Amino acid sequence: MSEKEVQVPAHVAIILDGNGRWAKKRFLPRKAGHAAGSRAVEQICEDAWNLGIRYLTVYAFSTENWKRPQDEVDALMKLLRQYLKDCIKRSTKNNMCVKVLGDLTPLDDDLKESIRELEEVSGQNTGLHFQVALNYGSRDEMIRAMRSMAADIASGETSVDDISEEMFQGYLDTKGIPDPDLLIRTSGEERLSNFLLWQLAYTEFYFTDVLWPDFNKKELQKAIAYYNGRDRRFGGV
Repeated sequence: MSEKEVQVPAHVAIILDGNGRWAKKRFLPRKAGHAAGSRAVEQICEDAWNLGIRYLTVYAFSTENWKRPQDEVDALMKLLRQYLKDCIKRSTKNNMCVKVLGDLTPLDDDLKESIRELEEVSGQNTGLHFQVALNYGSRDEMIRAMRSMAADIASGETSVDDISEEMFQGYLDTKGIPDPDLLIRTSGEERLSNFLLWQLAYTEFYFTDVLWPDFNKKELQKAIAYYNGRDRRFGGV
């Protein structure tokens, strides 16, 4: 790889996994692991941009995460409130454009307002495009997209004959965002967990045993090196 130019993936998606195990190994409460994981997200945004990555999408809270113990969910929501406030300042400082993916309707009104403010404040920034999947599930995303498309067909705004891949993508939460080139999942798990199922159709997958709070620039560079080692061919060519 030293003799050829390193190809940096334009869009990296990450399933953040292992916060709880990180805390357990240190005899700490799970919320300490989530706090450490949040700090890791802050740093990886900076590292990704410095390495040449233009889009970064992280899986922060899934539709299934509501099933966790209530005290853990409450701790996550508290952490999210603080993270959103900090992210507004950070996005301005770092010229970062932030978008939240997922169904926001179950969230408290103050969280929805913070998300609206964050997206509005950062919307014109030209640095890293950072997407946070929050109360997100890919199947839910596609069902919501189909409902919106069906409503537009029923109202006459579009027709069944207009349906195409490009049209459907326009109804997804990731509208206007290129599909990921590389997916990273930490903590040794090797499944997608209902994350970006449509968008990952041609994505390279990289799995690592590193727990998310321990994931850093060096680990990200390992993932990029793996990506460079892949023979990316499409259409059977």
